[in-house]
Amino acid sequence: MKRNLKLAFVCSAFAGTMLLAACTNGADKSSSPNPSSSSATNAPAATASTPLELSIAIQQVGDIPAKGNPVEQAMEKFTNTKLDFQWIPSAAYGDKINVMLASNDMPKLLRVTTSPTVTNAIQSGMFWEIGPYLKDYKNLNAANKQYYDNIGVDGKIYGIPEFRSMGRGSAVYRKDWLDDLKLSYPKTLDEWYNVIKAMTLNDPDKNGKNDTYGFMLYKGYNDGDASILSRFATMMGGVNKWGVDKDGNFTPEYMTPEFFDTMKMFRKLYSEKLLNQDFAVLDYTETEKMMDTGRNGMRFGVYGNGKSQLERTTKNVPNAVIDIAPFEGPKGIRIAAEPGNFGFLVIPKSSVKTEAEVKQVLGFLDKMMEPEMATLLTRGIEGKHFANTADGKTEFTDSAAFSREVAPYRNNIPYIETISKVKQLKDVPIGEKAAKLEADGVNYIVPNPALTLSSQTYSEKGRELEQSMMDAETKYIMGKIDDAGWQQEIDKWKKAGGEKLMAEYKASYMKNKK
Repeated sequence: MKRNLKLAFVCSAFAGTMLLAACTNGADKSSSPNPSSSSATNAPAATASTPLELSIAIQQVGDIPAKGNPVEQAMEKFTNTKLDFQWIPSAAYGDKINVMLASNDMPKLLRVTTSPTVTNAIQSGMFWEIGPYLKDYKNLNAANKQYYDNIGVDGKIYGIPEFRSMGRGSAVYRKDWLDDLKLSYPKTLDEWYNVIKAMTLNDPDKNGKNDTYGFMLYKGYNDGDASILSRFATMMGGVNKWGVDKDGNFTPEYMTPEFFDTMKMFRKLYSEKLLNQDFAVLDYTETEKMMDTGRNGMRFGVYGNGKSQLERTTKNVPNAVIDIAPFEGPKGIRIAAEPGNFGFLVIPKSSVKTEAEVKQVLGFLDKMMEPEMATLLTRGIEGKHFANTADGKTEFTDSAAFSREVAPYRNNIPYIETISKVKQLKDVPIGEKAAKLEADGVNYIVPNPALTLSSQTYSEKGRELEQSMMDAETKYIMGKIDDAGWQQEIDKWKKAGGEKLMAEYKASYMKNKK
């Protein structure tokens, strides 16, 4: 539900598998130099003539790249560094970080994720606060402020995020069904109801059978950052998990009209059998299969799902037309923001002793966001991994080699393609549309204001409180409780700790504002 949810887990959360999806953004009209060519030798010099010796502990996914490989050499030449990557296997990452923190024996850059251990280490002064320095680094400072807010501790910034899209949430849908039914893409709850009803009852696949759904729910539909109810309510003008007013008072989404109206829509769909009746026990993979086989019309996901959905659906329904659309409601595009990182890089005080060296380390990260280095991380080496196309884009020439030789660095070193002006990756139309919409998505995010706030109540019983409301949501949609019963569930939540949670969030929020 928020970052504090992750705080409930032990440090083994570090061992989570890294995703290998590279973000894509808008095309740049200028040519993108080959990072391994002479263009790299003309790169900005480091702050000192002697290369900065920089040790970096990061997560290993797949094979470890050979020491001194061409990709590493290109990075060292461009940034005037001598790099020492310490690749730690995913399965051992959490334990290794615990040992490093306990012994205070760390490299100069360390990849961490949010956990009680890391938060305690930050609060005890083990890492440099880097927030005041960001203004001096054009690329790091160009990132949306929310990226940094999402990793803040007590209102301060101690790391550089491994940037990932915050605004990639979208709908994936059968455009041919909408067109055949002479319906427009829905933007209000009434329109959503009408579209879902038509796709369920009006035989959009033209097989003469009542075997389709316009939208399907699944168990876990209301859990985590990708909660369907949260995304719907935010799209309709509501809050993302929590709302906060000018006086610092916090309100959970459960207590907002947009969230309640969203539940009422699904309750109506369920009562009229326009929604799958087994949603409370159905696995998410089963809803995917329904869309793959041409029996479901719309689902929530991310922009990048459009291409893969098209490929899977057209294997079964060759003439199917899949499209993607942003979450857009009566107040325009409103996307419930994701955390925007897969961890962040901190600078330990035990290994970086001076402010001058802190600035050198930040300078390295800033240079890695220059066009040459961002291109290296996301496309590889020109002529080996990718080629420039006649229409000003890029295309992979050896994606397997890229995955082995470049992706391990890409998954651990910060970059944002739009800031770095990386040329667009050539793709099928829906893939290029997804890249454009995802790049624009950050302009429409609705953050969760409680994401980084501290609460003793949440630490002790936050998941229990969340689960009680998730169960109540399911009971309401299934008609097992009425409006009065829903209010009773909110009252129980308050008494069980919800009121204390709201008060503690306010106290943490006001402290951070000061």
